[in-house]
Amino acid sequence: MRVKDYIKGDLFLWALVVALSVFSFLPVYSASTNLAYLHGGEGETASYLIRHAFHLGMGILVVYLAHKIPYNYFKALSLLALPVIVILLVFTAFQGNQMDGANANRWLRIPMIGIGFQTSTLASVVLLVYVAKYLNSIKDKVITFKQSLVPLWLPVSIVLGLILPANFSTTALIFATVLLLCFIGGYPWKYLVAIIGAGIFSLLIFMGTAKLLPGVFPNRVDTWVSRVETFMGDGNSDTMYQVDKAKTAISTGELFGVGPGKSQQKYFLPQSSSDFIYAIIIEEYGAAGGIVIVLVYMLVLFRLSIIAYKADTLFGTLVVVGVGFPIVLQALINMCVAVNILPVTGQTLPFISSGGTSIWMTALAIGIVLSVSAKREVLRTQALEEDDMNPLDILSEAL
Repeated sequence: MRVKDYIKGDLFLWALVVALSVFSFLPVYSASTNLAYLHGGEGETASYLIRHAFHLGMGILVVYLAHKIPYNYFKALSLLALPVIVILLVFTAFQGNQMDGANANRWLRIPMIGIGFQTSTLASVVLLVYVAKYLNSIKDKVITFKQSLVPLWLPVSIVLGLILPANFSTTALIFATVLLLCFIGGYPWKYLVAIIGAGIFSLLIFMGTAKLLPGVFPNRVDTWVSRVETFMGDGNSDTMYQVDKAKTAISTGELFGVGPGKSQQKYFLPQSSSDFIYAIIIEEYGAAGGIVIVLVYMLVLFRLSIIAYKADTLFGTLVVVGVGFPIVLQALINMCVAVNILPVTGQTLPFISSGGTSIWMTALAIGIVLSVSAKREVLRTQALEEDDMNPLDILSEAL
């Protein structure tokens, strides 16, 4: 049996995901040396690699299982999961301010197995599928702001409002994607302009409240401001330290890098296996290696665009854009942060950075996209059986 007999959907996208996953072992193994040194000695590096292999293995399993589910089923699943997500976000936000020394307002520890779960990552996938479902349901109707206020903007506001205090970059990413979905789905421009204005106003109110009542949202606004000040060249020592070490790693890499596993900045750069892994990649593989990674993500974007364009329904198009495009945007944000084009955001590099839930939720999104392309493949096969196509038509359909 061939592999193709077991998997469906866009084989190019499958190949790109597997390629990123396999490559990730090299920079993660190298970058985790610092963590091993800090927490257990150099001999413990293998344990981080095994953990990463487990996360990736589970991720590929999630892709496989999700792509076997007919994508229309995700309409009902998003509707059922949305209230659960809200409850999880509320619980996460109010569980406390620290967990193992880190901000607990992002994480929820799963009982028994002890794995930290970032609820905002699952919330983003569920919400964006829900938005796609709603826009598909009103595609043939006259859209008014009043009618869409409760079924569309109320859930969006609640989810974003719960994520914002702990994670501004994720909130902004989700909000931008919702606006993109609304634009593609034919939602009136005049209402979108009003929504953008309301979003900016709400953000200013939140920042003002956080400044006046620092005990309610401890340190979050100060963290955002600090990151922006660092980007402008006047930040605090901790954030500036990360940026400086990333710059050093990039400048050391030059064109072809110092070689796999030979990074020196991995010993000094915090989050070298997650948030700043792209800097380590450039140090070890040079600007040439960094460009190759960018091109791979551009190929992912290309395949996502093809799948969205060829989807058999509006919901298929919207769900591919909603859950697929943020993966590439997140990758671009991560890489821009590493090379100091954007302020530090905390976004990981999809399928390359170490992590658990970030990998699994990205895998879920890819699985949904592949489910859409698998349906298109079924319809194309049926068309070929009913009416033979000439070779040029078959090639066009394949691309």
